[in-house]
Amino acid sequence: MAKSLYETLGISESASADEIKKAYRKLARKYHPDVNKDKGAEDKFKEINGAYEVLSNHDKKQQYDQVGDSMFGGQHFHDFAQGQNAGVNLDDILSQMFGGGASGFSGAGFGNSNFEGFGGFGEPDLDLQAQINIDFRTAVLGGKQHISLNNTSFDIKIPEGIKDGQKIRAKGKGKSLNGKKGDLIIKINVAPDAQYSQNGSTLIKYFDIPLKTAWFGGKVQIETLHKNFTLKIPENTKENQKFRVKDLGILDRKAKTRGDLHLKANIVIPSLSELDDDLKNLMQEKLPS
Repeated sequence: MAKSLYETLGISESASADEIKKAYRKLARKYHPDVNKDKGAEDKFKEINGAYEVLSNHDKKQQYDQVGDSMFGGQHFHDFAQGQNAGVNLDDILSQMFGGGASGFSGAGFGNSNFEGFGGFGEPDLDLQAQINIDFRTAVLGGKQHISLNNTSFDIKIPEGIKDGQKIRAKGKGKSLNGKKGDLIIKINVAPDAQYSQNGSTLIKYFDIPLKTAWFGGKVQIETLHKNFTLKIPENTKENQKFRVKDLGILDRKAKTRGDLHLKANIVIPSLSELDDDLKNLMQEKLPS
């Protein structure tokens, strides 16, 4: 990954803060316009100041180290600086790139300089990356999630059926530059649920059945994420026996179809203390071994 800001100061990527400062001061004295009257010295001085302003700031340096010269459309910082049109302040461009305010690079020596936009070299990436945690039910049903980012707050729409690890895009919530705004790319982390699990678009839930109902059959009231209903239980229902309910699963966003709900029986065995003595004696006598 190219990182030309280090080349601009003539240092290695492992340079310490003191080494960065020492290199900057040496070059700044050499190319300062009051000392060096050569053609191009002033532009070089501005480049040196710009590089130092980034590399001497811990947060900006960390951000630059992650993406390198892709911040400048993949070109060397010298070419980037020389390729700007009149009417656009490089100070403002770098400030927007590294998340600073209007004064983020006030010490960089760009304030009175005019440079070119990004024409011909590719646009910088104005998108931001983030991730949020949502509960399982919101992932299945969809909803809204409140976001607080960079001193702004807003709601985003969570689409029905989103899966863990998928991403959604919040338009215009990224970085700004020259009237353009990037997007916020949000990775979704879905928290597990105590009652439900999933397998693809299939929703899985365990439900309790009294022992009497499991043996002799009956009806059980079922609550689900989508609706409540009465489930008919046949005689001799077994532990973990599965009941399939169509179209009460998770939306497959690509296929535009909804999966099924699989209900698994959990048979509730009563405690002996809940039975009267006659029934206990009868069961002890009559139940098969």
